[in-house]
Amino acid sequence: MSRFFRSGDDSSSESSSEEEELYSEEEEEEEDKDESEEDEDEDEDEDEEESEEGSSDEEGGKKSGAARFLRGDDSESEESDDDAPKTLKSAKDKQFAELESIIDTIEKRQKINDWGAISNEFDKLNRQAAKIPGTPKLYIKALVELEDAMNETISKQKVTPKKMNATSARGLNAVKQKIKKLKQDYQKQVDAYREDPLDFLASDDEEEAEPAPKPENKRAEIYTDQVDEDQEGFATVGKGGKTLQFTPESIFKHLRGILESRGKKNTDRLEQIKIMEKLNEVAVTPYQHIRVLLTLVSARFDLSSGGSASMPFEHWKAAEKEISVLFEVLEANRDYIVIENVEEWDDDDKPPTLQPGEKYIKIPGSIVSYVERLDDELTRSLQSIDPHTSEYIERLTDEGSLYNVIFRGLLYYETLGKDTALQIPQDSLNRIVMRRLEHVYFKPAQVVKILEENAWKSVPDGVESVITPKGSISDATELLNVLCNYLFANSEGIIRARAMLCQIYFLALHDEYYKARDMMLMSHLQETIGSFDVHTQILYNRTLVQVGLCAFRKGLVYEAQNTLQEICGSGRQKELLAQGVMIQRYAQVSPEQERLEKQRQLPFHMHINLELLECVYLTCSMLLEIPLLAQTGSSPDIKKRVISKTYRRMLEYHERQIFTGPPENTRDHVMQASRALAAGEWKKATNFIHSIKIWELMPNTEEIKAMLSKQIQEEGLRTYLFTYAPFYDTLAIATLSSMFELEDQKVAAVVSKMISHEELAAALDQVTSTVIFRKGVELSRLQSLALTLSDKTAALIETNERTLEQRTQGTANAFDRRGGQNQRGGRGGGQRTGRGGPRTGGASQRQAGGTQFTGGVLGGAVRG
Repeated sequence: MSRFFRSGDDSSSESSSEEEELYSEEEEEEEDKDESEEDEDEDEDEDEEESEEGSSDEEGGKKSGAARFLRGDDSESEESDDDAPKTLKSAKDKQFAELESIIDTIEKRQKINDWGAISNEFDKLNRQAAKIPGTPKLYIKALVELEDAMNETISKQKVTPKKMNATSARGLNAVKQKIKKLKQDYQKQVDAYREDPLDFLASDDEEEAEPAPKPENKRAEIYTDQVDEDQEGFATVGKGGKTLQFTPESIFKHLRGILESRGKKNTDRLEQIKIMEKLNEVAVTPYQHIRVLLTLVSARFDLSSGGSASMPFEHWKAAEKEISVLFEVLEANRDYIVIENVEEWDDDDKPPTLQPGEKYIKIPGSIVSYVERLDDELTRSLQSIDPHTSEYIERLTDEGSLYNVIFRGLLYYETLGKDTALQIPQDSLNRIVMRRLEHVYFKPAQVVKILEENAWKSVPDGVESVITPKGSISDATELLNVLCNYLFANSEGIIRARAMLCQIYFLALHDEYYKARDMMLMSHLQETIGSFDVHTQILYNRTLVQVGLCAFRKGLVYEAQNTLQEICGSGRQKELLAQGVMIQRYAQVSPEQERLEKQRQLPFHMHINLELLECVYLTCSMLLEIPLLAQTGSSPDIKKRVISKTYRRMLEYHERQIFTGPPENTRDHVMQASRALAAGEWKKATNFIHSIKIWELMPNTEEIKAMLSKQIQEEGLRTYLFTYAPFYDTLAIATLSSMFELEDQKVAAVVSKMISHEELAAALDQVTSTVIFRKGVELSRLQSLALTLSDKTAALIETNERTLEQRTQGTANAFDRRGGQNQRGGRGGGQRTGRGGPRTGGASQRQAGGTQFTGGVLGGAVRG
């Protein structure tokens, strides 16, 4: 390379290095000045943004050092072509130019209504303004104009049917929040600009510092000694190494920062909870206590917001105590109320005050949502704990404190409802009454009474309930009636249906079968339950099962079997009652569906014993099916009907066993009792049924066993008469009475009922107390088999004809290979003229339908 080019490179590099040194020295001075004026009480988000901007500045500096060689080459070529003079800009001028460029970009984006880009550019504008010492007036002007444009856009959106897209809507909301926060810092400059924009911009003096930084520094110095040093001298340190100061004046500022960071990634929720616990300790006024408690409870609930994980035990207890404290604060300060649909107070420096003409200071919040979430978290925790451990019992004791919280919440909403001016929504009151009802409907009356007594002990003396007055409700049944009647009158849809199901369940649990049955039939829920949500359908299934068990305890075997048939006959009791997840063999269940199924499961203390349910169902099916099988066996001409397919399959499987050992489980006991009952050994059947240990779980076990013995004796009598009636001409009632150890009147009543229902072809001679059987009515064994053969043959012929018509599609002579000569058509050698046409020749015309087939010669012989 020649000296000419080398010398040119040296000169250009020297000039560019001098420029770089000039700019770098000025930028270092500006940065030092910014660092000296930096405020120590800035929010954590602003610190993070400044740190990011600092890193970008450093990277920018490195790039300028690397790019100066390229500039040197360009400057060399430009100088060689034309020696125009250059003007050097200071760092401050460059920063103002960048500020103007960002403002120009924002104005262009405003014209196309692109608020997503405006939000990003506004962030750049704030970072650029923070670099410039003082407060640029261009920045104040841009802030005011952007606020006006934002308000205009919001007002247009309220009257315009065409909605903004999601990105622009999010950007608009973000800009609104940022402007609201920035106006608090620059309120003085904004007011001055709005009074006289020209005078404000014409004044040469720039604001040399952020608004009122010195008082903040003084306050930080004053409260430096008030750092919480209970933890062995350690202090809480935020981002950037700054010590967090907790004072009554800074409570709302900390709450604002926590609320803004809620839901963001990499947010330490446990640290936020610790901060709010300290804020609650330093809170002085009722308004501060209420705001901190509402935010603190919400933050605790956020710990279990993701997935199916339950809320940690200690945080649940803390949330329960904090809600109780919130109720105490609200009761002590009646002028503060927490209701929904209220605008949030924006001024963090000045708390709201009671305005003339107003009775309350309204704070936005939903007490009923907190109560429901606390209830759901306890249920989720009980779902995840092994029910056979002591931990489950200990966790279940928290239900009492939860019931107290629900009761306090109901009293609070009743108090608010007394003032009609507040317009408290009825739905909130209905929801909390429903929660109270759902905690008592499945419990015995004694447990409900204890819950109510403890709930009233936690309430101050001056508080009274409108729905359930303290002295007027004497027992649990009356409490259920009052709560359900309130929901019947003030709610509709799902809540009303659930209230009715809860009352039916409670009545059935306490042996009020006829009331429960009548309510179930009058509600007509069995017709519309398919349109309700899954949880209501589960409650309907539980209520249906409980009504069936109540009918069994009353000795109503037919009603119990008919009620339980829908649930127990499906073989999916666990799934229908939400007491377990059953995976079918070939079913494809997605992980999402499986997760939802697990979330629907009921806690163990609400379960209905499935083994007891199966035992009751099979016992009722045995008492109905065994006499029916005996009746069908002796009279095959009677149309066969099946009461319980599940029971029939079990019975057939048991009869196919080559060797039958002693019964081991409930099913074996019922099957062997069935075989003994069918053979007329009613005492043996009674012993098998009584030896089932599951009866010990039912109340009044001895009464249940006595009822079962009586039912087995009566059904054994019916089975005996069905089986051996063809072999008797007359039978004395006294003989039957001694065989089945029943009273003569009872035997006569059973026989009379069978005769009246035409189940038994006999007559009752009351003079001699004998049963006279009519002969010639029952068929012999050969006749029964012949009729069975004729029915099966008719069914086979009908099936063959359908198959032929499907294959030939009704075409005549489809299988004739001789061209129509000496055609054979159908049975009997006749011919068939067409599809469905009459046959000629052979036997007489056969009527359609397999049941009308006469059996030909064999059928005639049987009838003759």
